[in-house]
Amino acid sequence: MTLKSIRDIDLTPDSDKTYFNIDREWREEFIYFLMVDRFHDGAARSPVLSTERSKGFTTGNDFYGGKIKGITNNLNYIAGLGCTAIWLSPVFENNDKSYHGYSIKNYLQIDPNFGTKEDLVELVQAAHNFQKDGKPFPIRIILDVVINHSGDNWFYKNEDQPGVNPYLYYDDITFDFGNWKSDDHPVPQELRNQDLYHRKGRITDNGYDRYPENQHGDLFGLKDYANDDDEAGSELINILIKSHCYWIREADIDGFRVDAVKHMGELACSRFCSNIREYAYSLGKRNFFLFGELAVSSDDIYNRYLGQNTSQTDGNRTVFFGINSLLDFRLAQGDGENAALREVITGNAGPETLYNRLSAQEHRALNRGEIGRYLVTFIDNHDSFWQDGRIAFSANDKQVIAGIGYLLCSLGTPCIFYGTEQGFDGSGGDIQMREAMFDNQDPSKDLLNTACNIYAEIAKIANVMRNTTPLRFGRMYFRQTSENGTDFNFPSGNDYTLAFSRILYGKEILVAYNVSASERTDCIIVDATYHRPNDQLQFLYGGDGAVTVQQSPAGAVYVQLVLSPRQFVILG
Repeated sequence: MTLKSIRDIDLTPDSDKTYFNIDREWREEFIYFLMVDRFHDGAARSPVLSTERSKGFTTGNDFYGGKIKGITNNLNYIAGLGCTAIWLSPVFENNDKSYHGYSIKNYLQIDPNFGTKEDLVELVQAAHNFQKDGKPFPIRIILDVVINHSGDNWFYKNEDQPGVNPYLYYDDITFDFGNWKSDDHPVPQELRNQDLYHRKGRITDNGYDRYPENQHGDLFGLKDYANDDDEAGSELINILIKSHCYWIREADIDGFRVDAVKHMGELACSRFCSNIREYAYSLGKRNFFLFGELAVSSDDIYNRYLGQNTSQTDGNRTVFFGINSLLDFRLAQGDGENAALREVITGNAGPETLYNRLSAQEHRALNRGEIGRYLVTFIDNHDSFWQDGRIAFSANDKQVIAGIGYLLCSLGTPCIFYGTEQGFDGSGGDIQMREAMFDNQDPSKDLLNTACNIYAEIAKIANVMRNTTPLRFGRMYFRQTSENGTDFNFPSGNDYTLAFSRILYGKEILVAYNVSASERTDCIIVDATYHRPNDQLQFLYGGDGAVTVQQSPAGAVYVQLVLSPRQFVILG
């Protein structure tokens, strides 16, 4: 049956299905974010195995050929990297050439360029039942959902005429509706109601963080939904809730990444997320994950959405945002006073930005050990509006490994962008950073190279994280260092050893990284509660054997590490 209306949707739990549920917390996951069109087409291909990094295959601004089956057929590659969850770019039917998935015209059908509903169901089942080395290795599946705006499914009055420029936002004026671009879209058909759209014109260059323009204007040609606290807004959000619950019922999806959260009204965000979560609970699915793209670096705004400050008052009313987590643009992008993580890793900025990041997070946790619940951390992604290029564009292999290693060992839910593990270095724009991992002109070639040094080392670090409880749940403390074993201070500049500990009831794990291009032999403070002079800390990653705990004349307990340039190590 081809679904056209929300009246066609049956949300009764499937009595023949036991919905997937595991106790693993989301901060334990390692998320692999891929663009479906760029990852793999599903053909039987054989990569050339090499320790060297690769350049991705060049693509155009159109569908390239990636399929959902290409993911299903290559789960071993993703699991081999150590990833335990996969975040798919939007898979619902899109407008022409919208390979990225963010211009949706049909919420009730998989884009035929990617495959079918059955392909998605098969992927989820295969992921949930995946085995690695003969043992269960369940992988969660996350869908990227777009509920702030529809695709470019209609035009303003006269906008289809030659010489008429796109309507731009001005003074919150509502412009006249022109017509639908298709006779049978968008779907569900209930979205074919002009009153469900703000019709305020495109957001101007300076309006992306200015209310009400940022919540009422269109994102480029994508048409903004009227998700306000009124009758039309209620009708709209109920349509979107039911449309997305359908995919949880049918495909047993485990989470949603919610696009463009800052452009949504607070009530719409809360109602969507809360109802989605409740529906998942009704199926027996616990901990359905909803994380948002806020696309700002302000901790003041983060604190409105996350942790113990997840509400605001509006008169006598309390407004909740409803999401579990946010993408940590503050870490990846930095802000006016703090550098991006990649700048610290490559030695172009001091570590103070990371100290400040940890301090800022303390405001949204009930205790220090719970800070890591609330952010999905990353170092690069598919958008050029905030970055010049992928991390590998400005970093060598060791620095890329250390950047992902930092995400895996520090607070938060780590996320890697597909191709980063192969050293893809696209830069300059969205297309350039969305390289393909297969050659659609040659059915024998792909770049799923498990011998790549970056891939192999990330896999080792991920395995340590997976098997070392403090790296998933522990409190985090940056460590003071010393060049002489006597004078300990938090390092600064661009020639130092960056070190931090994760501590979980009786156990300390030490993580260290030599930022500089020369060998360093720094002494690093460890917790005197857990370590005594002459104790041994074993290398878990990045070195062999053990180091001996020492004590300074002033009583400081430390270890001295000999680290080669850009060496990343874990000890415990």
